Amino acid sequence: MTMSTPAPDTVDLGDPDTFADHDLDEFWRTVRDTAPVYWNPPADGRGGFWVLSRHDDIMATYRDDVNFTSERGNVLVTLLGGGDAGAGRMLAVTDGHRHHELRKILQRVLSPRVLDEVARAVRAGTRQLIREAAGAGGLDFAGQIAGRIPMTTISNLLGVPEEDRDYLLARTKAALSTDDEDIDEVDSEMARNELLMYFMDIVEERRESPGDDVISMLIASSIDGVPLSDEDVVLNCYSLIIGGDETSRLTMIDCVRTLASHPEQWRRLKHGEVAIDTAVDEVLRWASPTMHFGRSVVRPAELHGVRLRPGEIVTLWHASGNRDERIFDRPGEFDLGRTPNKHIAFGYGPHFCVGSFLAKVEISELLMALRDFTTGFEQTGQARPIRSNFLTGFSTLPVRFHPDHSGLKEADR
Repeated sequence: MTMSTPAPDTVDLGDPDTFADHDLDEFWRTVRDTAPVYWNPPADGRGGFWVLSRHDDIMATYRDDVNFTSERGNVLVTLLGGGDAGAGRMLAVTDGHRHHELRKILQRVLSPRVLDEVARAVRAGTRQLIREAAGAGGLDFAGQIAGRIPMTTISNLLGVPEEDRDYLLARTKAALSTDDEDIDEVDSEMARNELLMYFMDIVEERRESPGDDVISMLIASSIDGVPLSDEDVVLNCYSLIIGGDETSRLTMIDCVRTLASHPEQWRRLKHGEVAIDTAVDEVLRWASPTMHFGRSVVRPAELHGVRLRPGEIVTLWHASGNRDERIFDRPGEFDLGRTPNKHIAFGYGPHFCVGSFLAKVEISELLMALRDFTTGFEQTGQARPIRSNFLTGFSTLPVRFHPDHSGLKEADR
């Protein structure tokens, strides 16, 4: 599918169709150069909002929790809807002392000991999936591989029964990244509510019969001597399942799609000419699956001569910041050896993604499995883009893997 380049004054960043139907590279370049604090006007019943497109401005705003807050929502769907029901309780939309204490709890329950065990399971599962795929001919990488690795990982952490995982995957897709034009915001809100209700049932079960999973650990945690409520636990489980599945899944899909169309970069990876960690960072920069996060103005502020007033919405666009010529040399080139690589795919500052380690593990294991068990791969049909004003990527990716017989034999020993 060829995507059109729209005129800058016709772009509505609040409309999911904008991202599914258009190539916005030229738009972002123009905005970075001429209007680094850009006003996206009201449209189709949605309010207007400010847009930050330069890497340095995005970083500075992420650091500033005095003039900007997350507690009125951190994505357009909630910011424009008047607020987030999880504000002050869910990590992503909580600031100040409670955010600090809640983050400490989540970092403790996602400790190196827990994550080392999870990383071993990710490695085993990913290598098995790619080995099977290498001998299977054509398949949908999005559904059959990328749709399984992150959901299995986060479900294992949360203690979600295996038979419930397809249900959760369907709900997370409907909540934020559907590829179905017939699903509207009411359907998405219903999917989010179904996720919350699902975890409410799990929390009730864990209170009766605790385990060694993250949900049980959250139930046993407290802030300033007050135990986390059921709502606190449920909202943070929702955040973990959405964050732990969506972004990693979309990055993996984009990774394979991009490598299939960049044979020279694939050759460098295959022959060990680039470090896996370096390659992972470029995969993340290139995919930038989370296009934006948002803040609300708390106190009057000024940026590039533009006055920002309390109550106004400011959106920070990774999709643009990760292509900023002021920071990245040749930002429009996919270069697995890129270093330094100051990408902001995980955000920055106090709200830096708490699951970044796990995401990097999942992507690195995918790259290593592809390197070890295939000689390459090709895209065999069109990839279907998701429709979202928050996440970007594809919901399908038909591919054919070419097996590396020596690598497969080595693994059998």
